[in-house]
Amino acid sequence: MNITVIFFLGLIISLVGVIPPGLLNMTAAKISLKEGHTRGIMFSVGVCVIVLVQTYIASVFARYLSKNTEVVDILQRVAFVIFVLITIYFLFVAKKEPKEVAEIEMRSKRSRFFQGMFMSVINVFPIPYQAYMTITLASIGWLTFNQIDILTYVIGTAMGTFVMLYIYMFFFDKIKDKPITSQKSMNYLIGGITGIISVVTLINILKEL
Repeated sequence: MNITVIFFLGLIISLVGVIPPGLLNMTAAKISLKEGHTRGIMFSVGVCVIVLVQTYIASVFARYLSKNTEVVDILQRVAFVIFVLITIYFLFVAKKEPKEVAEIEMRSKRSRFFQGMFMSVINVFPIPYQAYMTITLASIGWLTFNQIDILTYVIGTAMGTFVMLYIYMFFFDKIKDKPITSQKSMNYLIGGITGIISVVTLINILKEL
């Protein structure tokens, strides 16, 4: 299939995957509000660098994952533990940090880039999600597993992720004067979202037992 079509397939699929409020898009919005648009973009670029790697890995191992569902089950359990820890942090730890510490951490644009990379690394959901989507696209003939198609798809997913993170930053900038965007409210919101994700993941794990 035409690489332009494959690029937009990757962009749209990634866009849909990042639409629900989650740790990465909410953090990008929070950084943009508190520290400026540039640092929010640097964070988003860091996220997208890891998305490139994650999507490539997912594409390479898509066939293997489709034949060995226990691998996806393991990733699901790891993700559950990670999101529980993140929920605990934002609900009970982050809100107690003194402002002086937060301000020191805000100074470097480069640190936000690496923070984006780190937070994207611990977000393992794109790997099974993209593995499933690449298998689905391949099964209907819209994607092949040759190098050009995979690289085109990977670049499209990174762009889709960046576009959605930017939309979140733009949206929260428009409502920045409302109470929901305060430091404490943002921490509670992120913690609540990751808590919901943890519960949903736990339910899915229990269903498979």
